[in-house]
Amino acid sequence: MKRIILITALTIVVCLSSYARKFIAEGQTFSAFGNYRIELADDFVTINGVQTKPYVITFENTKLETRVVVAMEKKCIKYYVLTDNLSVQYVSTRNYFGVEKLDKELEKDGYKTSDTDLNRVAYFRQKAITGGEEWKQDKTPLIAACFPQLLNNPENFLAVK
Repeated sequence: MKRIILITALTIVVCLSSYARKFIAEGQTFSAFGNYRIELADDFVTINGVQTKPYVITFENTKLETRVVVAMEKKCIKYYVLTDNLSVQYVSTRNYFGVEKLDKELEKDGYKTSDTDLNRVAYFRQKAITGGEEWKQDKTPLIAACFPQLLNNPENFLAVK
């Protein structure tokens, strides 16, 4: 009887751990959103006809879930930041790392940058966040810290405690 209970408990633990997302990083946003947590998603997202496992960024004080899809291109790395309200792309090249509106070809996949949800002041401040040094290094934690500033009305996303 003890063996059956032990085997059942081990099976439950293995099953539950297989559904957990893989932890990548965590840090501070220095905004009302609080701390962020980056994990690898369980599902796939299709961007430009390519299926990719995105990163999922969750924030401490909001239920807003942000997906970041990384695409390696010839002379840059693009980070597609996708939410239900605002979608943008960050581009990392040898010269700079900064935000841009989504490419027009992504409209066929249903993704578009909404000007009404975009904080234009923060957008223009983030056009060039850093220089191009270490441009191939993962920028997802930097995106997690900067993206909440791009939301036009961030108080609409905050949880009330």
